[in-house]
Amino acid sequence: MNTKVNGEIQMVLDCIKQASENYQLDTTKLEKQIRDWDATDVGQHALLYAVNQIAMDQPDWTFVAARLYLNELYQQAASNRGYDRKLTYGDFFQLIKQLTDVGIYSNTLLSRYTKEEIDELASEIAPERDTLFTYIGLFLLADRYLAHDHERNMYELPQERFMIIAMTIMQNENPSKRLHLVKEAYWALSNLYMTVATPTLANAGKSFGQLSSCFIDTVDDSLDGIYLNNWDIARLSKDGGGIGLYYGKVRALGSDIKKFKGNSSGVVPWIKLVNDTAVSVDQLGQRQGAIAVYLDVFHKDIMNGFLDLKTNNGDERRKAHDIFTGVTIPDLFMKKLQETDESGRSIGEWHTFCPHQVKQYMGWKDGNGAPLGLEDFYDETDHLYFSKKYEEAAAHPLLPRKTYRAMDIMARIMVSQLETGTPYMFYRDEVNRQNPNKHLVGAGRTSIYCSNLCTEIAQNMSATTIVNEYLDEDGNIVIVRKPGDFVVCNLSSINLAKAIPAGVLERLTRIQVRMLDNVIDLNTISVGQAQVTNQKFRAIGLGTFGWHHLLALKGIHWESEAAVELADQLYEDIAYYTIRTSKELAVEKGAYREFQGSEWETGAYFSRKNYRSRRWMDLQTDIGEHGIRNGWLMAIAPNSSTAKIGGSTDGIDPIYSVEYAEEKKNFKFKVTAPDITHRTYPYYRRARHELDQVWSIKQNAARQRHIDQGISFNLYVRHDIKAKDLLNLHLEAWRHGLKTTYYVRSTSQTEIAECEACQS
Repeated sequence: MNTKVNGEIQMVLDCIKQASENYQLDTTKLEKQIRDWDATDVGQHALLYAVNQIAMDQPDWTFVAARLYLNELYQQAASNRGYDRKLTYGDFFQLIKQLTDVGIYSNTLLSRYTKEEIDELASEIAPERDTLFTYIGLFLLADRYLAHDHERNMYELPQERFMIIAMTIMQNENPSKRLHLVKEAYWALSNLYMTVATPTLANAGKSFGQLSSCFIDTVDDSLDGIYLNNWDIARLSKDGGGIGLYYGKVRALGSDIKKFKGNSSGVVPWIKLVNDTAVSVDQLGQRQGAIAVYLDVFHKDIMNGFLDLKTNNGDERRKAHDIFTGVTIPDLFMKKLQETDESGRSIGEWHTFCPHQVKQYMGWKDGNGAPLGLEDFYDETDHLYFSKKYEEAAAHPLLPRKTYRAMDIMARIMVSQLETGTPYMFYRDEVNRQNPNKHLVGAGRTSIYCSNLCTEIAQNMSATTIVNEYLDEDGNIVIVRKPGDFVVCNLSSINLAKAIPAGVLERLTRIQVRMLDNVIDLNTISVGQAQVTNQKFRAIGLGTFGWHHLLALKGIHWESEAAVELADQLYEDIAYYTIRTSKELAVEKGAYREFQGSEWETGAYFSRKNYRSRRWMDLQTDIGEHGIRNGWLMAIAPNSSTAKIGGSTDGIDPIYSVEYAEEKKNFKFKVTAPDITHRTYPYYRRARHELDQVWSIKQNAARQRHIDQGISFNLYVRHDIKAKDLLNLHLEAWRHGLKTTYYVRSTSQTEIAECEACQS
């Protein structure tokens, strides 16, 4: 046997020995078998063996598999970059230069940092932190995010990716403290205390792609508005963004066009066009676009095709299987669901209208004389603006409407949810009541019409419109568009199960908020109005994952008051540290442009949250004096892929099972609950579909009190759930003040596609 082969065997044996010593695993059988395998493939054989040993009673085999896979990555990087395999990591400066020369990295890194600075940062790289990864976490990071050349040869290693992200995000900081901030960001990333959003994880430092996660737009009720919106979302989808669209302003089927009656085709054909865009314009060649379309429950097309867009029954010509749907729900509709006769039968009546006809017949105007529709109002706690306008519309003798029993609409919603997981629920009144930036429209006027693809973003929206089209002096056709508020979300998440036990929450939040704020200035978005909105509000979305993992480590059962109390206390701390850091950034760099008159400035935000402790009162005073850097601050994304990279549980969800197969298009792995032991097992043992979802709602309500935007919150139900029980869950979510609910995931559904962009 030659020296090289002997060396490979020894490296594999060393990996196994180190992992087995750390986790007290018996690897003698594997070590003996290695001698019998083909020496040239010994690493692959050993890796396959280790992966197959992962089970609930021996979960730490995942770390043996990860060490073996690391060994492969180290070999590939050494071979492709031309350095000695005995070194786990090669020359960092040379890596940056090499990938910059071939166009993978942007030349910004070499222009912003000197060789001496890069060498200093290279000395901070800690290869031993590679051993923190589970096998599936390391596989996902390597497969999707580490930098390769144009022939897909791997160059970058995990700690280098983290350092490149840190350098990219901190590149414009004051040179006197920039290296310190890079090191802090690297500390947070490399210890897996946090993750950045998928676009940032994949694209930071590279010469292509953008860094933000999701975008939300309002579609104007015009042919120009519809087609230009489609152009905008195609460009964003190409760059890897998830899209949310509000179609509630587009006229319904049978409405008039230029006063010719019955000519409108309604929203369904336009949504099919959006569906075709999602399929045709894929995201960097990796996956098709991801788009969610929202419609109001009082829109006339809600029962005329919208709720059936994704179901398998009905006319295929009116289907859009590749988009996701959401319904915006006012409080009044939920109240109508509870109206019953003496026998207990639901009798609440619900009218649906065409938004174009409402504007024609009702004559409501804003301060500038522009027409308003029902969608432009919401109910405040002390003034029922929407409800009164709805009753006015219902009482108008000439305004066309289609009337249903409210429960019949809700039944259609629930049937679709059990079959497809959608539509999402968007409780529009609560969202707008809790909006800290509602000062930019009149009292009772809606400023947030819908959410994004993952239901955690809630920011001011308005449609972009065409002002003029003309021929300039050079013979060019110029289209002038008045930009609306085109929402951008910039995401990052705390790994609760690592950060809380380590006691680093305050330090972590300080660096994380700065990182998110810097993404806003670094990002170049292809759609102009999105770029303008991003700078105008400087909105960020700091979130969390690993909630169930944290509960298990703390010995707290999911279905318990202790879990609700922890959610309340922990997320209040997160909110405090996040808001305080944004205030500190405002002192350093200035407040966001629309701060004056906001609830941040007036203090109404703090009063509504009932923040009365000394620390909150002091912070409120400081913000009133100095401002706040970011118009919105917190949002909890689904965090599936990046939670696995972080070695924890998804978002705020309960685990699927203590042991299950994780399957995507290019892999299928056995996975166990993180840190599963005889001590944590009792807190994991009930699978998500077995848990009482009311406890999940209570937890989320406690959490939502402290989150200024929204939360990706799934409901997990059995496929044979009774209609009244599912209805009760929706009513409970609404009563507890939830802003949104994400998927209804039943045991009969196949895997539901998720927005990769919101994995943060």
